[in-house]
Amino acid sequence: MIALLVAGGFGLLFTLFVTPLFVRLATRLGWGQFIRDDGPQSHHAKRGTPTMGGIVFIFGSGLGYMVGHLIGGTDMTLVGVLVLFLMVGMGVIGFIDDFLKTRKQRSLGLGGWQKIAGQVIVAAIFAVLALRFPDENGLTPASTMISGVRDIPWLNLATVGLIGGGILFTIWVTLIIVSTSNGVNVADGLDGLATGASIFAISAYIFIGFWQSNQSCFNTHLQPENANFCYDVRDPLDLAVVAAAIAGSLIGFLWWNTSPAQIFMGDTGSLGLGGALAALAILSRTELMLILIGGLFLVVTGSVILQRAYFKLSHGKRIFLMSPLQHHFELKGWAEITIVVRFWLISGLFVAVGVGVFYLEWLSR
Repeated sequence: MIALLVAGGFGLLFTLFVTPLFVRLATRLGWGQFIRDDGPQSHHAKRGTPTMGGIVFIFGSGLGYMVGHLIGGTDMTLVGVLVLFLMVGMGVIGFIDDFLKTRKQRSLGLGGWQKIAGQVIVAAIFAVLALRFPDENGLTPASTMISGVRDIPWLNLATVGLIGGGILFTIWVTLIIVSTSNGVNVADGLDGLATGASIFAISAYIFIGFWQSNQSCFNTHLQPENANFCYDVRDPLDLAVVAAAIAGSLIGFLWWNTSPAQIFMGDTGSLGLGGALAALAILSRTELMLILIGGLFLVVTGSVILQRAYFKLSHGKRIFLMSPLQHHFELKGWAEITIVVRFWLISGLFVAVGVGVFYLEWLSR
């Protein structure tokens, strides 16, 4: 518990005090945001605002996690390290994309397929590591079962054999990771929008990890009659610790990222956050719960898919004035801060429903 509190607190203080220093560094290096000419006109005032702020909260998350364990006197675990690995890996891809944008002063950094290829490589490495290194209880960080609130035995990908199951698991995990990282990336378009929504989503895993730890099948204090609803999750408390470190870092970053933003997270931050969110879902065995916990990101991404599909089918007609959805409301005349706060509320409602479903499933057993 001490590790969890220290991780979150250190992450918050780190980003709160280091972000202004990074703003000065980014300004000196010329890491300014490029604004598309075809975007909302109000965004042109943001041209040149320092970007790549994701570097700060990625570092803050990692340091918060390590300091939390150091002060708490506990050992870091493979599951916590894997969450940070995926966050950093996706963040590196985002950094390359951001760097190319700022260097070439255009809205396109990496090509679409180049970005996807990088995400697939990082996700595949994560998938391989997540099925290896069993602990003393025989648990690997992830399992080959598709999970909802917990693993679903009749959706075990390993039924086709170990090799086939491993391949199917890698494909499944890669799909989750790429979709989630791009979902957060699409939602990152207004000051503080993706940061605030991610705080809600990541914080859900503080509760989930803490609860799974209390009800773990390997908790020696758990009564035998409660074994029918315990959780087969490896080191769930450490998932809560790393989630707290990330959430705390985001809260400190939001102080500077809220409207009017003094810094943007860039693809460095949005892809990194999507990777962390996907890793938490996979390792806590709550993969399908992402539909609820990351509901806002699903809605925003869905608006882009609907817009493009309808545009092609209708030969040039549009459902929304502009996609992603947040820009549609901008063009309808909504104030930016109004859109952001309302989207935060929607994100919070999705998370509340997701956590509620998680707890109700336990009660039903």
